[in-house]
Amino acid sequence: MSSVGALGYGAESWQISLVPVASLTGVVAVAAGDEHSLALKTDGTVWAWGSNYHGQLGDGTTSDRVTPVQVAGLTGVVAGAAGYGHSLAFKTDGSVWAWGDNEHGQLGNGTTSREISPVQVAGLTGVVSVAAGGEHSLARKSNGSVWAWGCNRYGRLGDGTTRNRVMPVQVSDLTGVVAVAAGDWHSLALKADGTVWAWGYNYHGQLGDGTTRNHRTSVQVSGLSGVSAVAAGGDHSLALKTDGTVWAWGENYYGQLGDGTTSYRATPVQVSGVIATVVAAGSGHSLFLRPGADAERRPRA
Repeated sequence: MSSVGALGYGAESWQISLVPVASLTGVVAVAAGDEHSLALKTDGTVWAWGSNYHGQLGDGTTSDRVTPVQVAGLTGVVAGAAGYGHSLAFKTDGSVWAWGDNEHGQLGNGTTSREISPVQVAGLTGVVSVAAGGEHSLARKSNGSVWAWGCNRYGRLGDGTTRNRVMPVQVSDLTGVVAVAAGDWHSLALKADGTVWAWGYNYHGQLGDGTTRNHRTSVQVSGLSGVSAVAAGGDHSLALKTDGTVWAWGENYYGQLGDGTTSYRATPVQVSGVIATVVAAGSGHSLFLRPGADAERRPRA
């Protein structure tokens, strides 16, 4: 997508080959939303480009940008996340900041007014990771608890209700969490014991508990242990095990589960012939990085 400058190379035309993002150096992490992109630099600043209809670029305007602009007034950032029309970042002090679309309270500042510059998420401290879903947000604290805010349709906030939240609420009965991921309408958590837990929309089996029933509180993904990372796509989910195998479940219309079929799966299936070190999930596709891939890309002496 580049009709709104989401590629950041200075134009709005589509590209079918790689193009460098303009004037961007010292980048240590990136995140992709629906039609906007974020980059975190080594100096703790955040830069954004693409669609800015909701103010999701955080530069104080609603003008689309075809090259990166700095997110206003935000420094000391450790990591960020990009949702459908909003963005998140957390700082070295454990505070969380948000900007963009806020129709359902996904900015967590106690209002439903959009913000075109970062605002602090209310009452959150000690945060060590964040995730941005379609219209909801997640944060994991250093004590292993998970907090959620925004749209709660289908129970994607995991607090036992379907009531939208304009300020963070704790995900019920979930402790010892080491990673979180947010899909369009569902959420995932990885515990220190290697098990995976899920909640929210489950029409395609993306919660992995063997059913297609929505869940307002977390349920354990069936048969998965020894997991080291998780990823949430639009309506599917991925898990990477410590042995390098990749497992997938949920919507499979486009073959995003990688099991050689297009049938949805309500429990995890192994992605055929894959050994990986990293997994990632898009709206209707999946990615993995295989061992040695980074080394193979490096120029030889």
